[in-house]
Amino acid sequence: MLVRILQVEGSLKAQDSKGNNIPFNVAGKDYPTLWKNTAQKAFDDGMSFVLVDGKWTKINEPTFNRLVEKENVPEDVPSEQAELMSFIQKSPELRPEVMKMADIKWKYLMRCTMRGKNIMMTGPAGCGKTMAAKSVVNALDRPDFYFNLGATQDPRATLIGNTHFNKEDGTVFSEALFVKAIQTEDAVILLDELSRAHPEAHNILMTVLDEGQRYLRLDEAEGAPTIKVAKGVTFIATANIGNEYTATRVMDRALVDRFIIVEMDVLDKTEEAELLRYLYPNLDTESIDAIAGIVADTRTEMGTEAPRISTHISTRASVEMAGLIYDGFTLEESAMVLIYPQYDNAGGLDSERTFVKQLVQKYIPTDADTDDLFNVEDTDNN
Repeated sequence: MLVRILQVEGSLKAQDSKGNNIPFNVAGKDYPTLWKNTAQKAFDDGMSFVLVDGKWTKINEPTFNRLVEKENVPEDVPSEQAELMSFIQKSPELRPEVMKMADIKWKYLMRCTMRGKNIMMTGPAGCGKTMAAKSVVNALDRPDFYFNLGATQDPRATLIGNTHFNKEDGTVFSEALFVKAIQTEDAVILLDELSRAHPEAHNILMTVLDEGQRYLRLDEAEGAPTIKVAKGVTFIATANIGNEYTATRVMDRALVDRFIIVEMDVLDKTEEAELLRYLYPNLDTESIDAIAGIVADTRTEMGTEAPRISTHISTRASVEMAGLIYDGFTLEESAMVLIYPQYDNAGGLDSERTFVKQLVQKYIPTDADTDDLFNVEDTDNN
């Protein structure tokens, strides 16, 4: 049994290698008492514990990690599989600090990438889907290709290629970059904004993404050759799914079924503040806590049975808001130019915008001049 000592929000905790909490000062069914003062000293020294012959023995971090690897890999597993399992378990170490993602989802994402699966990152706008996909590329150091399908007006030209005529050669077919991408072994291909792509893009990708087919037909080239997807190629798509996103298209179920779905979590207030503090370490704590509080309140409101707003503030917007304050804007000014325009002003005092203004007011310092805060006409004219 392996136990690591942690400090969470100022409190000392003990967890085994499976993530289960171990209470202090109480013996368990399968282990002796772990005294809190002993655990505190181990934490101060950067040590963990292993149960040997019924007694707790201190071990350093490298030893702890090595034993965890052995614990998670059965003895009869082939060495190549054991290496993969070990890599997946240690992969959270490769996750950038700015990427706020649960360990289990990050490990799942890495495992699917290593296995060459098609992955679809879903979640609300501005939650970090594209960042997560790019973080995987950086962590694995693989060749990568990026295609923004939501901005593509001609999917055939983007995914297959096009023909053109010149006097010397006559009609010539030029392959799209996508053709080169799928022929690059172990490549990670990011299909951004797949839910906004033209339906023809979805149709073209059907055979490419199908595990039983994995090919692309260049039907505009001479002879209409078939290009096979290279070994180890992983496709990572991002998609916004829901009625809120009016510019998105309903994706065919057959297309969606070709993907493993990884849903991005929305950050809670503490995680939001940690992210802003990491990105803007010189920004004052009061401003960071205020931004995180405003964002969290909009998300709480969206979770009610009858929300008074149509959308919550995204993490992308909260980061931008912190940047404005860092550049000298006040909290109210940053909300005025960045947050309020996202909400409808129809309905006067009962409008979404008035509700959000009232929400922001709670976080305005009491010594600020707020006499005109609810002067809707003056605020909107700015």
